[in-house]
Amino acid sequence: MVEVLGGEVQPHRARKPPWFRVPAPGGPRYRELRALIDSERLHTVCQEAACPNIGECWQRGTATFMILGDTCTRRCGFCNVKTGKPTWNDPLEPARVARSVARMGLRHAVITSVDRDDLPDYGASAFVGVIRQIRRQAPRCRVEVLTPDFRGEEMPLARVIAERPDVFNHNVEVVPRLYPLARRGSTFQRSCRVLRNAKEMAGDEVVTKSGLMVGLGESFEEMVDALGTLRANHVQVLTIGQYLRPTENHLPIVRYWHPDEFRALEREAYAMGFEHVAAGPLVRSSYHADQHVPQAEPGVGPLAQAAARRPAGA
Repeated sequence: MVEVLGGEVQPHRARKPPWFRVPAPGGPRYRELRALIDSERLHTVCQEAACPNIGECWQRGTATFMILGDTCTRRCGFCNVKTGKPTWNDPLEPARVARSVARMGLRHAVITSVDRDDLPDYGASAFVGVIRQIRRQAPRCRVEVLTPDFRGEEMPLARVIAERPDVFNHNVEVVPRLYPLARRGSTFQRSCRVLRNAKEMAGDEVVTKSGLMVGLGESFEEMVDALGTLRANHVQVLTIGQYLRPTENHLPIVRYWHPDEFRALEREAYAMGFEHVAAGPLVRSSYHADQHVPQAEPGVGPLAQAAARRPAGA
């Protein structure tokens, strides 16, 4: 680990820079959304990955749903989702997710999953089911899928793309040099191939998106090279955020990138031709995802209406 990350790392309990201060979750819409998700026995990546934006996003009435359970078959060095042998098998989950999307009045729903290398199609059929159910129960809602790499196999990917989600997202997460340490069981080249294949299968009907994080010892030049590779593989939308260590058992932070450095990466990305770039310390793949692509409809449910009535900046 020292050879890859270097000898200088941040202590786990070290104080974070001031730009990481966010309000603690607990507003009325946050509580309403949590009750809804709990009542439907759903999982969200917001909770499982300990996202720092959970208070803001849930207060806005938005969330990223995680299907196929809460146990992953891979063990990425940065991820807070538990690893083990999954047992989750609920054929009614797609309908329950879609019902929650409709009740929330979302105009843009993000659906992700744990890696399920134990399943014959690596979970592709579950994504297909959720997309179809959302189209049926919330037809005005845009659908973004954030998928695993399906082990690089084209048929599971083709099944998902055939449903024409509005956005296909697959995160490369880190620069290629860090893959052996941070993304065991995956390769940067395979992830890029997944993104390229998705675009070639769907053409202009699906927007492609990917994301990376910084803080594990990568250089600015390595980041720029990785962005160039993503753009060469037809990625249109990009997110870049700061890695935050979930526990002492996860990879240590080498350093915190300054907001000015994120702005510099954003400028580089736009110069390469990315259509939308979100880069900042607290940016996550699904943070304000509804702003990453044009929206034809406003939210229509009670939570969305409450948010619309709220004064700007309140």
